[in-house]
Amino acid sequence: MSKMKVLLFMFLSSCTCLVALSTHDGLLPNGNFELGPIPSQINGTRVLFSYAIPNWRISGYVEYIKYGDKQGDMLLIVPEGTYSVRLGNEASIRQKLKVTKGTFYSITFSAVRTCAQDEKLNVSVTPNSEANDWGILPIQTMYSSNGWDSYSWAFLAESNEIEISIHNPGIEEDRACGPLIDSVALKALHPPRRLKANMLKNANFEEGPYIFPKSSWGVLIPPNIEDDHCPLPGWIIESLKAVKYIDSNHFVVPKGKRAIELVGGKESVISQIVRTRPGKEYVLSFAIGDARNMCEGSLVVEAFAGKIKVQVPYVSKGTGGFKRSKFRFIAVSYRTRIRFSSTFYTTKSDSSGSLCGPVIDDVRLVGVRKFLN
Repeated sequence: MSKMKVLLFMFLSSCTCLVALSTHDGLLPNGNFELGPIPSQINGTRVLFSYAIPNWRISGYVEYIKYGDKQGDMLLIVPEGTYSVRLGNEASIRQKLKVTKGTFYSITFSAVRTCAQDEKLNVSVTPNSEANDWGILPIQTMYSSNGWDSYSWAFLAESNEIEISIHNPGIEEDRACGPLIDSVALKALHPPRRLKANMLKNANFEEGPYIFPKSSWGVLIPPNIEDDHCPLPGWIIESLKAVKYIDSNHFVVPKGKRAIELVGGKESVISQIVRTRPGKEYVLSFAIGDARNMCEGSLVVEAFAGKIKVQVPYVSKGTGGFKRSKFRFIAVSYRTRIRFSSTFYTTKSDSSGSLCGPVIDDVRLVGVRKFLN
């Protein structure tokens, strides 16, 4: 291929972000940023033009980072592939997509903070009419051993054409001191239904955000997310810390292909509100274990049913395994909150200092066929 044809191809590729592209579950077009600017559109690592990265529109101080680039003595790494982008102060990346109006979607992307300590990312979708269609995701806490984490955020599509934005709202003395972003994906979420054999929705956690096939660190579901916009349909993340969504390809999962790891002690909480009958007896059962991710020691899950609390211990060797637990309670109202948290903060035994915790899966709530006076 001649040099003129190569330049023409790269120019046309860089313009594809001007129109909305159809999408399906998985990476967005050039979602891993492996297609980058042509040499005339970049100065060192800084991207000079809004449409220089194919399929994306950028604003502010955005850098195109190659695996192995350095910032002072710090080596900048890329989780998958060779390239990623870095968002400086008030910088953003955007992409237009064709979706199905009225469908819930979850965005998954990988990020790592660099030189700033209190970094956050603002994720949003337009057009939108609800305040819930944007979110500030804290990324200062490290949960994986390699420094990278994947984050998820959900929204309801109010149009057949949307624009997704990831924005760094930080204010640092060094305007280039911002997080690295890589591997942006989208997945349609299907609202779960309650089954006759289980009063809880999505009780086995099979419906959730997109997990990158080659990543081995799961996906974080951010805190304080209500069930109508949660990447974990049916559940509420009512905590200060995230919970981790894990898969059986990279972790030990008690049942099925997906589960939840409570990585933030008492600050990682999932809950669900169900309709109950006062005076009726119910049985709550669930599996507790470890994900085979070097999370060793004494793990304890606190399970709540209304005001009833049960602590379930599990001694982990960090090599995988689980046990089942159940308890009975009598409902005292027409709505009962089922809630799970971890009693202790735990870190992995690999000296990385990254947080871990007990795995929860296969949660079941059933009524006992009798009434109590």
